[in-house]
Amino acid sequence: MVVATGFFDGVHLGHRFVISRLVEAARQRGEESMVVSFWPHPRTVLQDGARDLRLLCSLEEKKALLLSLGVDRVEILPFTREFSRLSTEEYLRDVLKARFGATAILLGYDNRMGSNPAGPEEIGHIAESLGLDVIRTGSISAQDGPVISSTRIRKALAEGDVSAASAMLGYDYGLLGVVVAGNRLGRTIGFPTANMQLYEPLKLLPANGVYLVGVKTLGRELYGMCNIGNRPTVNLGDAISIETNIFGFNEFIYGLDLELRFLGRIREEQRFDGMEGLRAQLSKDREQALEMLAKINAAL
Repeated sequence: MVVATGFFDGVHLGHRFVISRLVEAARQRGEESMVVSFWPHPRTVLQDGARDLRLLCSLEEKKALLLSLGVDRVEILPFTREFSRLSTEEYLRDVLKARFGATAILLGYDNRMGSNPAGPEEIGHIAESLGLDVIRTGSISAQDGPVISSTRIRKALAEGDVSAASAMLGYDYGLLGVVVAGNRLGRTIGFPTANMQLYEPLKLLPANGVYLVGVKTLGRELYGMCNIGNRPTVNLGDAISIETNIFGFNEFIYGLDLELRFLGRIREEQRFDGMEGLRAQLSKDREQALEMLAKINAAL
């Protein structure tokens, strides 16, 4: 069993580079490939900045992404305080080797593990002393820029740059949730919206603003524009809402799944003097969204 281990939040292009090496190495050795990951995020257990932590993918999204890359097995270990006290040697010997039958471990450029915590070089020496083969990988950059990381992707999303985030992820950043009842104000001005409640509360939201999105619901692939923010025009407080006007769609979907893919940013969230001003701006937003969509489709 050839094993890679880590949290792999987002399963971005850097992770995919590592996973491709994992799958390739396992096939060359005639063995299975396995990813061993954790849940919840260590920071939520150790309270290391946990209040500000937001994730790029849910547990189910992470597992599905990893399996889609050809990994034979994905194992999720509960991350507890007791687990966090394992040394690097204990984790390699008692978990990866004894429990999962690892014969080799794949190490990325920034792997850390154990209560120490050891870096890649030290991990490699310990692994070899335990009889594990060590396979090393390099790093991958975004268009000859900085090395791709979950931290950089979170920063791009926090700035509303969904295009840059998706470029580093290797896929369109998305949200998954259930449609819940809203105040129905959008319907009164000709822009009905589906209001989303996230399935994963810690999922990172892009910065407040209006976005072109791909929409999946009722088994159909649609498009729309999504507003993320606290709706300052109608003064409904500080709560953040996720509202999507789905183009050419007016069906009843309360209580159903809604999946969004962020394709581009239209503008920042704004406050208008009244509903007429908001309606006029939404008409402009829809025109801009359709222009953006036309350009995306033309480039395919």
